[in-house]
Amino acid sequence: MSIVAMTREMGSLGKDVAAGVAQSLGVPVLHHEIIGNLADKMRLRKSHVIRLLEGKANIFERLTTDQTALSIYTADETFGLAAQHRAAVIRGWGATHLLRPVRHVVCVRVCAPLALRVERMKQRLNTDDEDFVVGEIKASDEAHGAITRRHFGVNWQDPELYDLVLNTERVPIDECVDEVLRLVNHRDFGETDASRARLADLSLQARIRAALREVPDTSKIDVTIEVRNKVATLSGMVDTAAERERAEQVAAGVDDVASVDNRLRVTRGSRFKLDG
Repeated sequence: MSIVAMTREMGSLGKDVAAGVAQSLGVPVLHHEIIGNLADKMRLRKSHVIRLLEGKANIFERLTTDQTALSIYTADETFGLAAQHRAAVIRGWGATHLLRPVRHVVCVRVCAPLALRVERMKQRLNTDDEDFVVGEIKASDEAHGAITRRHFGVNWQDPELYDLVLNTERVPIDECVDEVLRLVNHRDFGETDASRARLADLSLQARIRAALREVPDTSKIDVTIEVRNKVATLSGMVDTAAERERAEQVAAGVDDVASVDNRLRVTRGSRFKLDG
């Protein structure tokens, strides 16, 4: 069974497509689970995280949010849910970009023209205030774009990032659901030993990065982590030998890590380190 990762524009009826796919497959739609756990790890109110991700956070909330931690914990939660559920619809918060390397994940974007989205949202919110609705939609789009640029280095509206792009102006919801199901049931997106192993490695990699972030001694180091068959390889530069040793200890302490290949190099005292 495949996992469906879906992103949508406000007013595109993406929620309806996700619900229809989930109902047809008999699987859950996972969305708020990510937000709740993310808020706990960030030690923030759930409402704060929602406003941040929807582009509604005020200046103080944006300035006091650790963006690096947000990226790390989002990845940890997303991969964790995907690994836990062999079949599910995971909606929003970067799931399509994080899970794209996993072959049995179908990545879907649901969109619609702005004018149609505005009319739909006016009906949903029971308002004739078009300026307000346009502002809400644009704030949501801009927040989504900023998050994906910052955390994934991509333009979320690029169709090449998805296996399927659905325009609900021209394709009815039931046909959108059918198109997603067609890919889910296609042999090219079937779950295999290799795809399960890839997801497990990515999930473990995210858990190691989250663990390093949670420990004061390693919370600020920036290292490259690669996991293959439960063997974690750490590479990059750290300031001290103590940081190098501590990073290995933390990584080795994460559940399911079989061993750690520590390739971290110490810069402090090195003649190659630049001043300032």
